[in-house]
Amino acid sequence: MFRGSCPTRMDEKSRLKMPSAFRRAIDAHFPGSQFFVTSVNGEYARVYPISIWLDIEERIKPVSDEDEAKQCFLEAVNYYGLEQQMDVQGRLLIQSPLRVEADLQGEVIVLGQLNHLAIWNADRFRERRREKPYNEAHARLLSSYWK
Repeated sequence: MFRGSCPTRMDEKSRLKMPSAFRRAIDAHFPGSQFFVTSVNGEYARVYPISIWLDIEERIKPVSDEDEAKQCFLEAVNYYGLEQQMDVQGRLLIQSPLRVEADLQGEVIVLGQLNHLAIWNADRFRERRREKPYNEAHARLLSSYWK
């Protein structure tokens, strides 16, 4: 499980140095350091351990290939996506289409999202938090799932 957040920087070669807090979780729960780095909308990157991503693929596989939602999802995640191996220094390359569209350069925020990590441009993420703060309506909706 990934939880918490860590600010970090993209290096000059478009690589993300995985923050040590998340690196420990990866080493403990996802040996092999193989990931699928993608996005569904280009706003930010999603980093899935490959075992989690393969489970997502298995769950979507039975949906008809003619299903528009499936087609749009696969088009997006495969356009932005690429399997990546974390190098021995704990770095992941963010591929060009995603890096450019999500503006992943300089300061970024790495957020735990339970089964994956989200990588945001730091300024874009802070603006999102101001525009879309967690509110009472969100709390009510989420609490309905826990009953």
